[in-house]
Amino acid sequence: MNRAEPETANPDAGYERGLSARTVQMIAIGGAIGTGLFYGAGGAIEQAGPALILAYLVAGLAIFIVMRALGELLVYRPVSGSVSEYAEEFLGVFAGFASGWTYWAVWTTTCMAEITVAGVYIQHWWPVIPQWVTALTVLVVLFGANLISVKVFGEAEFWFSMIKVTAIVGMIIIGLIVLLPISGYGPAAGSTPANLWNDHGVFPMGLGPALLSLQIVVFAYVGVELVGVTAGEAENPKVTLRKAINTLPFRIGLFYVGALLVILSVQGWRNFHRDESPFVAVFEYLDIPAAASIVNFILLTAALSSCNSGIYSTGRMVRSLSERGDAPRALQALSRRHVPLRAIALSAAVMVVGVIVNLVSPKEAFAYITSVSTIGIIFVWGSILVAHLVYRRRVADGLLPASDYRLPWAPYTNVAALGFFALVVVLLFFTADGRTAIAVGVAWFALISGAYLVRRARRTG
Repeated sequence: MNRAEPETANPDAGYERGLSARTVQMIAIGGAIGTGLFYGAGGAIEQAGPALILAYLVAGLAIFIVMRALGELLVYRPVSGSVSEYAEEFLGVFAGFASGWTYWAVWTTTCMAEITVAGVYIQHWWPVIPQWVTALTVLVVLFGANLISVKVFGEAEFWFSMIKVTAIVGMIIIGLIVLLPISGYGPAAGSTPANLWNDHGVFPMGLGPALLSLQIVVFAYVGVELVGVTAGEAENPKVTLRKAINTLPFRIGLFYVGALLVILSVQGWRNFHRDESPFVAVFEYLDIPAAASIVNFILLTAALSSCNSGIYSTGRMVRSLSERGDAPRALQALSRRHVPLRAIALSAAVMVVGVIVNLVSPKEAFAYITSVSTIGIIFVWGSILVAHLVYRRRVADGLLPASDYRLPWAPYTNVAALGFFALVVVLLFFTADGRTAIAVGVAWFALISGAYLVRRARRTG
């Protein structure tokens, strides 16, 4: 591929631009609302208390920097598999190989986490159904849906995201009604904004536990970069993706910070625990008829949405890798419906491991899988930031055209975000789940390095 003239290459050949602006916007919104918030936040609240809100704010700022850097690159050259494509173009062939396969692994394990919690939510209604049965059923159904066409994926994701957005906005409105002294309602007993600081302050467990919660917080943001994967199948991607990224601060402020402010005001932080959704807990506390079941359905929808996105993104990434010779060439084939059938099938087959984890260790499945994907997404986001720095340098040298959608205050913002991610990696050493993530991460990159050496040796031969 001639990197001096990237516009002559077309790695997205064969795809159908079936994702409308409306669909991409909703995918972007839905990508910021996942199981990490709906389910994982319970354990994070128990660990950090109200300080978790600040953790989401700081992490959200770092994620926004990543997305603005990615947005600048997307306007320069919109392409499916963008994470890997930019790493190869600006950081070298090995970086593209490692970044692409790591992103694939991140979404594969994320999908495993989603089918795990789907099993938990189904047990809310039918406790006799084992988690692994639900996990396998969800995986098979969503795999089939992704094979039909990109329009079917887009429409499914649009309505999944619409349900999630409606749920959070509705919960915030109900919470505010409970908290405000509106005639006919009045504040519920014990519900007050003072819950945010009355019980031993904003940092009730100290600064250390608040910092350690960043592992869960970072996982909650996995999916915001999904808009970059849609570049090859989005209508008018340069305009659509820019709009999607510009709404990110609003989405973080409303869906994460706003929701947590209301939740922790309605009910004190000591009432939330690991393995329990804080959204379900709040509605049960308010004793709203059938509200817990309704919210549980919404949480199930969120899990299905994230897994749907995981199957979509891994299929496109594998095909992108195959186009560049970083995966078997047979995986680049498209079906008659313009879908990378073989690449999707490979990803879904690996996701069956999540079903096995649920069968062997259902209680620890979610925590184990999320810790593994955290280290991978930090590497991927870091590669975007470094690739952006190289791009800016080449623009300054007159080698590449400048983008009209620029990351503010670069390179200082790049360095600040990279420093934040480095801190999160260091903090992983202080928890059992984090050390597991580090160990698996080391093993993964050793495997990737070995696979790359074999690939290079075969090409040389």
